[in-house]
Amino acid sequence: MEKRVLLAVVLSFIVLYGYQALFPPAKPEVRQNPQAPPAASPSAPPQTAAVPPAAPTAEAAEATVHDDRERDIVVENREVQAVFSTRGGTLTHWRLKRYLAADGKPLDLVPPKAPPNLPRPFALSVGDQQTDSTLATALFKPSADSIDAHSAPARLTFEYGDASGLTARKEFGFTPNQPFVIDVSVSVLKNGTPLNPTVHWGPAIGTGAVSSGMTYAPSSQPIFYRDRKVTRVGFKDLPKYQTVEGPVGFAGVDDHYFLSAELAPKEPVRIQYEPVTVPIEGSDGALQFVAWSTKHATSPGGARFFFGPKDFDVLASIDRDLVRAIDFGMFSWLVVPLLRALKWVNGYVGNYGWSIIVLTILINLAMFPLRHKSVVSMRKMQELQPEVKAIQDRYAKLKMSDPARQKMNVELMNLYRERGVNPASGCVPMLLTMPVLFAFYAMLSVAIELRGAPFIGWIRDLSVYDPWFITPVLMGITQFVQTKMAPATGDPTQQKMMLFMPLIFMTMFIWAPSGLVLYWTVSNLWAIGQQTVTNRLIGPPQTRAVRPPAERRVRSAGGGKTQAAKERK
Repeated sequence: MEKRVLLAVVLSFIVLYGYQALFPPAKPEVRQNPQAPPAASPSAPPQTAAVPPAAPTAEAAEATVHDDRERDIVVENREVQAVFSTRGGTLTHWRLKRYLAADGKPLDLVPPKAPPNLPRPFALSVGDQQTDSTLATALFKPSADSIDAHSAPARLTFEYGDASGLTARKEFGFTPNQPFVIDVSVSVLKNGTPLNPTVHWGPAIGTGAVSSGMTYAPSSQPIFYRDRKVTRVGFKDLPKYQTVEGPVGFAGVDDHYFLSAELAPKEPVRIQYEPVTVPIEGSDGALQFVAWSTKHATSPGGARFFFGPKDFDVLASIDRDLVRAIDFGMFSWLVVPLLRALKWVNGYVGNYGWSIIVLTILINLAMFPLRHKSVVSMRKMQELQPEVKAIQDRYAKLKMSDPARQKMNVELMNLYRERGVNPASGCVPMLLTMPVLFAFYAMLSVAIELRGAPFIGWIRDLSVYDPWFITPVLMGITQFVQTKMAPATGDPTQQKMMLFMPLIFMTMFIWAPSGLVLYWTVSNLWAIGQQTVTNRLIGPPQTRAVRPPAERRVRSAGGGKTQAAKERK
């Protein structure tokens, strides 16, 4: 039974890795321009295009409220450097100070490689070609040349007006305690008549890079939360979810570590998604983005947008439901305490690699009694193997459907009862430890705290694979030693098969995040040490001679030697 449990764990990991290897994200057809959105239902508000249309040939009206040139307006707080352009009053850069890109510079969540014809965050459209072109290209007048939002709330306003009667205003609010949140109010009027604009976010999020094969960092994907359920849409399934309407808790686009989303709109909204692929020069691959936009029933005032990391504490401080954007899996109830424990340990250690080691030791120390009981039970089962095999050999020639084979089970249970062995006592403790195993796996796979976190020497980022493949090899060696040390029970063929499992695991974990491999390696080392201690406590295995079947039947039928002696008298 212990082997079955271990085999179940192995197969579970094989399924997790195998699915990613066999079913990678499908590459959609590469298109230079996004397709037109689907037609809106008669009852729905008019559906706007995913991007503002091309400029018409009509001459633009003379601007009356505008800036004299295109320039950047920088907004800074303790976490973010935001750059707005007076051209369209849009966001051109959103640089995270604590998260670095591959070149070592602050990570920019506004995709720098997105096609230039697509809008940037907070571009507007109203469904009229002439007006949309003006809103996209106009030079908005800013309320300040720069904004400092480190210690006090601040607001940045962009305004535009022209002789045609078009006026537009965008107001962005920033607060120090929520550095990744922007409060947005928008108004567009034509000759004094309010127009209801669509707020475009444009392509999101980050670089759009897609890794080949098994990856822990999938491409951007739509995400929305409604009816207390999070829906994540794979890139290949995006055509089915191009329009999401109604009340939502949050909606936007995320990738493995970051999220751009509108937060808890006060009224039903219409979210529209559009796939965007950008060919990579000199390669057959493409970058994958998802452009999205949002439209309210009326011109949005006080809408809130989040643009930042999927850090549990950050998300929880904004909205408790927002933490659901992190995909912790089915063991989220256990992952969250483990994540908090890891961050608590790191507060003292200061290195997430060593923090993983310390937390792994603490968890294994807490599970020591369960594993000790499991090893003791496996040792008892190992000592019974000669007698178990002798019983099984007597019935080996009988078919499985033969009623006589039921006697084999009766004899086995009598043998276990006589020796005081419970076959389930070895697997139950292992089953109790499995949730911790899978929860730790889920935590280390998605925790943004490990992104860019160094350990020692050659391991500069615990969220990516070991570049020298040293830790996967150590993991395979330690797991082989652990397997060899475990009490041998069950079928000999199965035992030999289990010796190949370390090689399989080592192969699977070659491309796994080094933080996850580190945890597994330390767990193996602990198991080896615990097995050594347990072996010394319980002593070497006892060799039992196989008793004749007649003696076993007399003991089980008559209650042992005492009953047999009474019968002789």
